[in-house]
Amino acid sequence: MNRTYDVIVWGATGFTGRLVAAYLLRQYGLDQELKWAVAGRNPQKLAGLKADLKADTLPVIVADSLDRPSLDAMVVQTRVVCSCTGPYALYGSELVAACVAAGTHYCDLSGEVQWMRRMVDQHHEAAAAQGVRIVHSCGYDSIPSDMGVFFLQQEAMAQQGAYCRRIQMRVAGSSGGFSGGTLASLSQVLVEIEADPAVAEVMADPYALNPPGERQGPDGPDPMDATYDPVARAWSAPFVMSSINTRIVRRSHALRGYPYGRDFGYEEALLTGRGLRGRLMAGTMAWGMGLVQRLKPDSMIKRLMDRFLPKPGEGPDQQAREKGFFNIRFYGQLPDETWLQARVTGDQDPGYGSTSKMLGESAVCLALDQAQLPPRAGVLTPVSAMGEVLLARLQARAGLTFQMKD
Repeated sequence: MNRTYDVIVWGATGFTGRLVAAYLLRQYGLDQELKWAVAGRNPQKLAGLKADLKADTLPVIVADSLDRPSLDAMVVQTRVVCSCTGPYALYGSELVAACVAAGTHYCDLSGEVQWMRRMVDQHHEAAAAQGVRIVHSCGYDSIPSDMGVFFLQQEAMAQQGAYCRRIQMRVAGSSGGFSGGTLASLSQVLVEIEADPAVAEVMADPYALNPPGERQGPDGPDPMDATYDPVARAWSAPFVMSSINTRIVRRSHALRGYPYGRDFGYEEALLTGRGLRGRLMAGTMAWGMGLVQRLKPDSMIKRLMDRFLPKPGEGPDQQAREKGFFNIRFYGQLPDETWLQARVTGDQDPGYGSTSKMLGESAVCLALDQAQLPPRAGVLTPVSAMGEVLLARLQARAGLTFQMKD
């Protein structure tokens, strides 16, 4: 592509957008190897971002999520749009359509399964025909899960000569805060479910993001109970991101032609510890997850959440982000019933410190590593779009580690 920019950070004045812009400036500078710009709808906020970053020559583009001509004028200037503006179901659809029409690659942080399903159904074929990569879920949901499964399976084949027939992911530890943007996305899902019961069916479908005609397999609903895990030898509770991550992992597998077999199974949970304390914590968390699933948009609990939890544009401060971390384990069962274990870690809080680096590197990978990427286009996932190339970038630059454990 002969474009002015390699990457445009869209929604750069939001909480996560500012972090992505700061990361790109720190890692790549301005007008060097990477040509990049920031964009949003408010010129005053964009000017304030430049001042905060002390980046007087940072290019700025003004556009509006609901003004298609302004989006069209923006996307033709760049190889990749890196979108930080959610809820994506409200503000993302026209931008994806504009990118597909202009032949511009795209990545985002979406964890909105119902919206991603719409993007798959509406744009996959056209994006594939255009040679465009539309890549959702390039943050904590769902890069550690997607890349963790890919890493473990590559190691399993290299070491044992076979892929794992099933993998269970367990969050062993994490520290970080909530952002108002994340909560706004949850609110949008609740609103859509209330308006259209079919949305709830999509959200509950384990294979909701698989290609049409391939939305079936061995996996059932996401675990919602407190359970003792004999492999991890600890109690486990439902993991809030599993309903997103598992769908992304399964779509990756399908788009890559089912290399692990049509009977490959995958599920996720959160480890809560051993003994009575671990069991009580798992039970409490399972109860809380059940409560969240039953929330209505106008319920008293939902109104209290809206009042006291962070608003869009708010999130954990720098100290909390830098002190944060995540530690995830992957247990894979080989055809001979033996188990392998891998670990994926991040050096900052998962939702914002690490996520901003993961998203930034995904955008750079799509822009600068074209020749090395898998020959695949359409509405994709991190693994199916970028595979080993992104895995290397994440370890070299984004503070993630991928390791096998004895």
